[in-house]
Amino acid sequence: MLPAVEEFKSAIERALPGTAITVEGSSFVIEPKDLPALARHLKDSAVYQLDYVANLTAIDYPPAAGEAGPGRMEMLYHFYSMALKHGPVAVRAKLPRDNPRIASLVPLYRGAEFQEREVYDLFGVIFEGHPDLRRVFLWDDFKGHPMRKDYVVEDQNALEGRAATG
Repeated sequence: MLPAVEEFKSAIERALPGTAITVEGSSFVIEPKDLPALARHLKDSAVYQLDYVANLTAIDYPPAAGEAGPGRMEMLYHFYSMALKHGPVAVRAKLPRDNPRIASLVPLYRGAEFQEREVYDLFGVIFEGHPDLRRVFLWDDFKGHPMRKDYVVEDQNALEGRAATG
């Protein structure tokens, strides 16, 4: 069984000195640079054995009305232990929206490969060190990332007009 959130936070901070962790709701928020060390600790620790990552996704926070700056993106990870049957442990990392980059977890969690490609395709997050970072759903020449809140949908009637004249 996993410890209470504050106890868990303290244990991680002792194990990974210099790692800044805050608790927001039931999730841990970390600096992007700390993700690889935290993920390795969660996976390799005999106490946690969090050997599975799921629900790896991004959240887009464009600037609010009247707010300066590009806004931010957040990466969200849920870690589980298959061996000990516990989890999830939710971890979030805040990224700049204009250049969202974070380390790939594929070297630690093979199951992250497709999920990171999906986030790259739909949100535009760059996963540094990913072995095959390319689009999954959209073609290579597609412009933009359709899950971003500022994405402008193309004119849906454009194809109907072409069919009528073609």
